[in-house]
Amino acid sequence: MSAAAFFDLDRTLIAGSSAMEFVRACRRAGLVRRRDLARWGIEHLRFRLRGSTDQSTEKALSAAEQMLHGVPERTLARMAPELLAGILPRIYPAMLVEVHSHQDQGRSTFIVSAAGDEIVRLLATVLGMDGGIGSRYAVDGEGNLTGRLDGPLMYGEGKVEAVKRFADQHGLDLAESWGYSDSASDLPMLRAVGHAVVVNPDSELAAIAAAEGWGVMRFERLGRNLAVGAAVVAMGIAGLVGHLLHPRIRAAIR
Repeated sequence: MSAAAFFDLDRTLIAGSSAMEFVRACRRAGLVRRRDLARWGIEHLRFRLRGSTDQSTEKALSAAEQMLHGVPERTLARMAPELLAGILPRIYPAMLVEVHSHQDQGRSTFIVSAAGDEIVRLLATVLGMDGGIGSRYAVDGEGNLTGRLDGPLMYGEGKVEAVKRFADQHGLDLAESWGYSDSASDLPMLRAVGHAVVVNPDSELAAIAAAEGWGVMRFERLGRNLAVGAAVVAMGIAGLVGHLLHPRIRAAIR
């Protein structure tokens, strides 16, 4: 039995969501309307601030099913270089160092993500990792995507089940393995390995990590800066409203 390190992709290996790069590529391929691109942009910003939730994941999965239904599988394959070009600049240098450290200590390294299986595997190959496990989409007899999944979504319990199955098939000892994620949805995976590390966690996940004795890595500044900016704007608005209302309040008191 050998050990491995499993890395989530979005907000863990890379800043933000790979889904946004996928939607941009779909837009250039004529699969997404401009107004839908704007909506996805808002969702991406929410993801940067809050991470994934069950509700947002279900919405994204439903949107993907509608968008991909009837699209030739080769169309997605042709989008791969463009997707990589958008994803690679988003990779956190600190996480690459972490990947290389595990490799230098003899551990296999894998990406496990809800993103499409082909792009996850391709990205793992480009990064010199041992493999990737992504969500697979069903293809009909004519080579077109149905929009539905062919197997479990690599999210929550679906992800940890896939990791356990993969470990059994490849002789990996999860008790000696490592897991990295930013999201509370990956708690099942983080608890399935012997060494869990949370990356850029929110306060809730950071508290869980402290209680569990897990490692913590922080280097994501966007969410913190946006949160501070929103607070400053809110304070500014509150101050302006207070300034405008002050004469009226004073008059009312008199």
